[in-house]
Amino acid sequence: MKVYHSLQEIKQITNPVVTIGTFDGVHQGHRQIINRLNKAKKEIGGESFIFTFDPHPRQVLFPNQTDLKLLTLTNEKLDLLEQAGIDHVLVFPFTKEFSLQSAHSYIKDVLVDAIGVKKLVIGYDHHFGNNREGNIETLKKYATEYNFIVEEIPAHEIDSINVSSSKIRKALESGDIQTANTFLGYNYFISGKVIDGKKLGRTIGYPTANIHIENEAKLIPKIGVYAATAIVDGVQYKGMMNIGYNPTTDTDNKIKTELHIFNFDNNIYGCNLTLQIKARLRDEEKFASLNELKEQLHADKEHALSVL
Repeated sequence: MKVYHSLQEIKQITNPVVTIGTFDGVHQGHRQIINRLNKAKKEIGGESFIFTFDPHPRQVLFPNQTDLKLLTLTNEKLDLLEQAGIDHVLVFPFTKEFSLQSAHSYIKDVLVDAIGVKKLVIGYDHHFGNNREGNIETLKKYATEYNFIVEEIPAHEIDSINVSSSKIRKALESGDIQTANTFLGYNYFISGKVIDGKKLGRTIGYPTANIHIENEAKLIPKIGVYAATAIVDGVQYKGMMNIGYNPTTDTDNKIKTELHIFNFDNNIYGCNLTLQIKARLRDEEKFASLNELKEQLHADKEHALSVL
């Protein structure tokens, strides 16, 4: 898959079949569009092309709304799009100035002149350009003038999926991992570097890898205990993860993400781990003693193994 970060980087592409969107999460709704894109490219002997954005348009247009969290960071989104069989992705630097571009200029300068669109696959409710003036009818109007085809994904197809990035965010924030994973079509994942912790878990037989998630825009699920897996040196391990304050042992009031990997004792400090979250086991609790905590962790392990 070829990735571009500006219009100037794009070279001639054979019959580009294009779609546009943020594609946060690359979820089941997105997959339907991607499937249409891949089908269309075979029909016309073309190549699939996704026009997406970084940063997310909402982060630029509504900078005071700091509550937007992303299901996938840009590198994660690109990995998922490549796995889905996309040929080309433009990660366009979204700016306020770009949002003010007229619909006609957007179609001519970007879609036609820079990308060379041959077919555009787009949802019925897609809007673009200054004040969202452009819509599906605008695209059909200029398609004739600039010699490209518009394939509209009708309302009943999109609405029947009943999936959106915002619904998945709400599910994760409420701890409903099962719904989130169903909508995504894969287990939600977070990635980060293993950093030093207090090593208290080791004293009670449950050593944990403390995960530092560098990008604060990444959505972290609701505080609690989860069943999860991690891949270390190409091998997938089962484990359980805690997202929270560790109220039994810590008083710093900082949220941490920790993973206990079952039957594992390798030194992985400094390594980058990707944790795939399978199920939520319980809320975080404060225990009266480390012994009570140890007993609960044993029960959590049995629960996690039954899920995984």
